[in-house]
Amino acid sequence: MSWDWEKLKNQQESKKVVPPQVENFFKKFSKYKIPGLPIVILVILVVFLASSMFYTVGVDEVGIVQRFGKYIKTTQPGLNFKLPAFIDKVTKVKVRRVYKKEFGFSSTRSVGRQLFSSPQTESEDVSLMLTGDLNVALVPWIVHYRINEPYNFLFKIRDVDSLLSDMSEAAMRLVIGDRSINEVISKRGEIADEAKRVLQAELDKSEAGISIVTIEMEKTNVPESVQPSFNEVNQAVQEKEKLIYQAKEEYNKELPQARGEAERTIRVAEGYALDRVNRAGGDASRFVSLYNEYVKAKDVTQRRMYLEMLQDLLPKLGNKYIIDANQKNLLPFLNLEKQTGAVKNEK
Repeated sequence: MSWDWEKLKNQQESKKVVPPQVENFFKKFSKYKIPGLPIVILVILVVFLASSMFYTVGVDEVGIVQRFGKYIKTTQPGLNFKLPAFIDKVTKVKVRRVYKKEFGFSSTRSVGRQLFSSPQTESEDVSLMLTGDLNVALVPWIVHYRINEPYNFLFKIRDVDSLLSDMSEAAMRLVIGDRSINEVISKRGEIADEAKRVLQAELDKSEAGISIVTIEMEKTNVPESVQPSFNEVNQAVQEKEKLIYQAKEEYNKELPQARGEAERTIRVAEGYALDRVNRAGGDASRFVSLYNEYVKAKDVTQRRMYLEMLQDLLPKLGNKYIIDANQKNLLPFLNLEKQTGAVKNEK
């Protein structure tokens, strides 16, 4: 069977015929021609290029200009000029805004703005730290910072968020690891200042372009699982401190009294020693004087000493009876009942 090529060609041409309605529409539309269409297109292109060549930098921003991806300059706040968009690119960086990054918790406060954020589970792991006395503590904190070197912030560090997180965590763990659990809970201001100093030093070494404004320590506590044991330890520590205080108070009370008594005893002993020395010196001087007189007149001195001895002794003897040694009669009768201290016989 042979093909009828003429018939097939006529069928194909009949399919390409435009419907009368569409053909009439195009004919009517072709009657209206827009005057100066190339000029309009040119004006639109010029306006687009002009608008892309001028840009405004806010009062709290600086503009980082890149030409084909290469850094060119940093522009200050105000109206600035650059080459068209496909040549120059401007990145605006807010250098006066204070950003914050939270560690160990996630708040809904509107104070400050977060340039980066961390998942809640990651925050909980970050806050769990080991103190210097081998206790576990939950230490949440907030880092407030601003961008002080836009060039370094954009081009020196590939992932500023990870760098800030890692360095902040490392600085805080370093500071917490040098302190006891009681210091971590009670001296949050000192810990914040020390962590800020350490973190800023590390960021400066890395040329991150970030300046730490302040580190805010939130309430520090221990994990709930060890809270009862921690409370018992605190009670024991408080009891120990109470006993130490009472002992010191008693010590401070008794010590001055004991020192005063010791001082008084020393003064009495010194006075007694001085008195004994003076008396011994006086007795020695008297004995020397007496000896000198004895040498000059032995009999007179001897008799005088004898009489002085009797003068001292006789008043202590009470009743005295003097008997003549040459008497040859019987001993005289003494009435003993009249003597002092005599015992009367009972009838």
